[in-house]
Amino acid sequence: MQALLDAIARATPGPDAQRLFHGRGGLFPGCEDWALDWFAPVWLLTKFGEATDEETQRIAEALAARQAQLAPEQPLNWVFQRRQPDGPVSRPVTTLMAGTVPEPHTVTEDGARYRVQVQRGQNHGLFLDMAEGRRWVRAHAQNAKVLNLFAYTCAFSVAALQGGAREVINIDMAQGALATGQQNHPLNGFTSGAKFLAHDLFSSWGKVTRMGPYDLVVADPPSYQKGSFVANKDWPRLLRRLPDLLKPGGRALLCLNAPEIPEAFLHEHLAAQAPELLIEQRLPNPPAFADASPDRALKVLVVRLPPLAPAQ
Repeated sequence: MQALLDAIARATPGPDAQRLFHGRGGLFPGCEDWALDWFAPVWLLTKFGEATDEETQRIAEALAARQAQLAPEQPLNWVFQRRQPDGPVSRPVTTLMAGTVPEPHTVTEDGARYRVQVQRGQNHGLFLDMAEGRRWVRAHAQNAKVLNLFAYTCAFSVAALQGGAREVINIDMAQGALATGQQNHPLNGFTSGAKFLAHDLFSSWGKVTRMGPYDLVVADPPSYQKGSFVANKDWPRLLRRLPDLLKPGGRALLCLNAPEIPEAFLHEHLAAQAPELLIEQRLPNPPAFADASPDRALKVLVVRLPPLAPAQ
């Protein structure tokens, strides 16, 4: 656990939400089950598995000491979430260890504002490892019609509109997540330009296709969510439909966050289900999410449907 304590002692969290320690990347032996995030003004510690009282006390002391160095006039706010290690999904146990959490709680990233919830559920409203994906979308959305699949709280939609998208269609089965996404848009000054559809994608292909075609499609599905998306089974079904959604020359951002599934999985199924799509690049992950194994890390591919050949 010493690497985590050392990271706390060096931490200099800024105004933006960020990961401060990523034990899950396997670069800190003995700390693989720990993660520390900053959702200003709250430190969020996550342990995959149980923590001893001694471990919890040492971390509490380290956080208090660092908070006193960084901002002695401000109270220490920290939340501890304990999750089951990799395996069957169960409800995490989340405890407010010190201070308070704002309500509502709004954080920033690259000038955008997002509502988060660090005391309820396993997901907090903003996936910090996807920051480079949002930057890529912002940089490639000018005048684009965007389809945001598995939209969750619609952070990609906000990024696309910041980048000049003319329209974004957000689709997700979870009405509650979409409701947060709808709040995120006026937080960033957007009162039009986005639609929010609480649909099961696999039951709504006709409607989604009729609303297209799209210049940019974002697909960031859960890796395993029974009744919604199971990566091994559903990625081939999604990829098979993808070329029909894109305009010639259009791009898609494909996001796979399943440590047990390698990047080659996407390559193989793209070749089998959508051979017309060309892989342009794999986006880098934020440096804070460095991983000993590229195949275990988040995998984000940019693919493109070739433009039409010019008329002779």
